[in-house]
Parts: sequence; structure tokens; C-alpha cells
Amino acid sequence: MDQPKVERTLRLMRLMSGNVYYTVEQLAKKLDTSYRSIYRYIDTFKECGFAVEKLPGSVYRLISMPSGYRDLKKLVYFSEEEARIVANLIEGLDETNTLKSNLYKKLTAIYDSTSIKEYTGSAKNASNVQSLGNAMADRKQVILHDYASASSSTVKDRVVEPFEFTNNHIDVWAYDVEKKGVRLFKIARIGWVDILPQDWQYESEHKKGYLDAFRMQSFTQTRVRMELSMRAKNLLCEEFPLAEPDIKEIGGKYIFDTMVSRMEGVGRFVMGLAKDIKIIDSPELEAYVKEFVADISK
Repeated sequence: MDQPKVERTLRLMRLMSGNVYYTVEQLAKKLDTSYRSIYRYIDTFKECGFAVEKLPGSVYRLISMPSGYRDLKKLVYFSEEEARIVANLIEGLDETNTLKSNLYKKLTAIYDSTSIKEYTGSAKNASNVQSLGNAMADRKQVILHDYASASSSTVKDRVVEPFEFTNNHIDVWAYDVEKKGVRLFKIARIGWVDILPQDWQYESEHKKGYLDAFRMQSFTQTRVRMELSMRAKNLLCEEFPLAEPDIKEIGGKYIFDTMVSRMEGVGRFVMGLAKDIKIIDSPELEAYVKEFVADISK
């Protein structure tokens, strides 16, 4: 690290541990740097083992360990190895188990560790989850750089207002400033996240939609019912764990009765196992499958 960065780091540590509380923007002005650089310094402090406290109003503090706790084992503290074990234990829970999301939120609230967040899939995903979480806490807009959209087959930057993660931090609900509407963005498709100085402008529009068992999103839902063979039932539970609560065994038959956001997800599953599935009282799904088959035939 060069001399100016060393000096800036030491000055930031002094400001964050003093009696005066500074916001990220105030720290950036005092150190003549960007607010994004301040966030990077804060992340470095955490990685080096410093205790960083998040206060309302985009204020971060370096805090001392309680004098009554000389033994770190008595604190809520995890080494890198311990954090990985905790992450693996949480990941082992079924997707449908609400405790999974709650445990994750509680652990990251008391120990903001990149290691724990690694179960989101990769170091890039963990970093993006961290940045999105900071933006939500501070009610800031962000740029999702190089977002790869499956629906439009484009890779472009998106300016959004993130406001809530889905279960297991796979997706994030956010208001798309350009398209003027709420969208569900997959964390894995984001290149990297930049937090902007602009505050939320569309908070009244922050209304999340529905996410079905096939991870399809919309603001309305349609009921579908199907009779599944044991093979179809097993594959459905393995590929889409969130579907399991909606499967009932009735008279030796497996009935899948659920609400779906869009027909693409359930439709692909049905067509992949057409001989093992019978559609029941679901005209919208029947129409989707027939139309899809007709298009392929052409």
C-alpha cells in the first residue's frame, strides 16, 4: 500500500473511532475521496477483524471489544474456517425451511462476514450481496453493472433501487429507474454493484410481486393442478424444492396444486415429463402447452 493510502487509512480509523459520529459522505469529504472508497475501506476493516458497527443514517463506527470479554470465544465471533462450517450448516437446510432465511439474516446482522455470505455461490456474488445490503440500509440507488438479462438477451448497466432480497439471497427485488417498474434481478447475473449518492426516489413503488416454486416472478398468479407419477414428483422436489409443500398424496396419486406467476416455468417442466404428468382443471396451462407445441411443429 502506498504512503497516501496508508495515511488515509489511519485518518479514517481515527475518525471512525472518535467521539464524533460521521456519515459515509462526511468521511469521504474529510478524506477527499469517494464514498465508494469509504465503503471499500470499511470492508477491509471487517476482513482484518475489526468490529464495525452500523448505525442509522449511513454511519459506521469502529468499536472496541467489551472489557469483560477477554476471551474471544465468548464473543459472537467466527474464524474463516468456523464461518465456512456455519455457512455449510445453513445451506444444508431445505429451501422451504423458513429458518434458513432467518438464521442467515440474524448471523449477518451480528457478524457481517464475507465468509458467511460465500454460500450465495461465489466471491463475486458475496460482494454484490454486501453492496446491495448497504444500499438498502442507506436507501440509495445503485448501478447493476453488466447485468445479463435472460428475457431481453442483453448485457447492460441498470440503475435500480434495491429494497428486498428473496430467500437465500438468490435474487433481489428492485425498482428499475429506466423501465419505471419493480423487477426481480438475479444476483448471479450482476457483474458488480456501484452504490450511487442518490437517495431512493420511488419508494412508494417498492412493492414486490410473487415468486413461484419455479422461480418465476409476476404481480398476479394463476392456479394449476397436476397429477404426477412418482418419478415426476421426485424430480420436481429435487429440481424445485419450493414446490414440495404443494404436493399431496391422495389415493395413491401425487397431486401438485399450486399458484404460479408465469406459465414458462411450470410449462417447461410439464413438457419435459409429458408422459409422467396429467394436467387437471388448469386451462391456462393446457393452452400454453398446446401453443408451445404448435410453435415447435411449425
